[in-house]
Amino acid sequence: MKYLKVIFPLRSLMVTLLMVMGLQVMAQKEHQSEPVDSIAIMMARIDSLTRADSVITIQEEPVQSVLIDSTRLPKPKRDWNTWRPDPKRALWLALVLPGAGQIYNRKYWKLPIIYGGFIGCIYALTWNNMMYKDYSQAYIDLMDNDPNTASYNKFLHLGVEINSTNEERYKEIFKSRKDKYRRWRDMSFFVMLGVYALSVIDAYVDAELSAFDISKDLSLKVEPTVIPNHSGGNALQAQSLGVNCKLKF
Repeated sequence: MKYLKVIFPLRSLMVTLLMVMGLQVMAQKEHQSEPVDSIAIMMARIDSLTRADSVITIQEEPVQSVLIDSTRLPKPKRDWNTWRPDPKRALWLALVLPGAGQIYNRKYWKLPIIYGGFIGCIYALTWNNMMYKDYSQAYIDLMDNDPNTASYNKFLHLGVEINSTNEERYKEIFKSRKDKYRRWRDMSFFVMLGVYALSVIDAYVDAELSAFDISKDLSLKVEPTVIPNHSGGNALQAQSLGVNCKLKF
C-alpha cells in the first residue's frame, strides 16, 4: 500500500510533465511556422506591387503616346486676313533689298513702280554719262589744236567744218553740252537715291498703317452752314456763311 501511494503521485507528476512538454512542442511548431507565413506575406506584397506597377505602366503608355502624337501635329496655318506686318522688319528688308519691304507687306503691285524707277534712273545715268564722255573728249580735241584728234567731227552736220571763224562758237557749244550731260548724269544718280529712299519710307509707313482703322465708320463731311453772330446789332450782320466739317470715327 505504501508502494502504491508512492507510485500514484509519480504517475500524476509524469502526466503533467508530458502535458507541459506537449504544449511546448506545439508552441515551437507554431513559432517555426511563422517565418513561412511571413515569407508568404512578403511574396503576396511583392505580387501586389508588381501588379500595381503593371497597372501604372499600362495607364501611362497611352499618355506617352498622346504626348508623342501632340508633338507631331502640324503647325496651324497663318491667317492672312488677320496678319499684320512688323514695321521694323519691313524697314530692314527695304534697306537691304529695294522692294523686299513691299513683298513682305504683300503689296506686290508697287514692285513695277519701284523697279521701273530704278531701271529708268540707271538708263538715264548710263546715257548721260556716255554723252558726257563723248562731248568731253570732243571738247578736249577741239582745244588742243591737233588735226589728228578730231572726234568732234561726228557731232557736226554733213558738210560742216570747224575753222577759225566758228571755232570759238563750237567750243562754247561743246563745253555747254559737256556740262549739261554731266549735270543730268549727277541728277539721275540723286533721283535713283530718292527712289530708294521712297521705297524704304513706303515699306515702313505701309507696315505702320496696316493696323489703322479704315472701315466705313470713318468719314469726313464738308457742307456749307450759317454761323450766328450774336455780337452784331444789324439783322444782316447777325449771321454769316461758313463751312462745317464733320469727322466721324
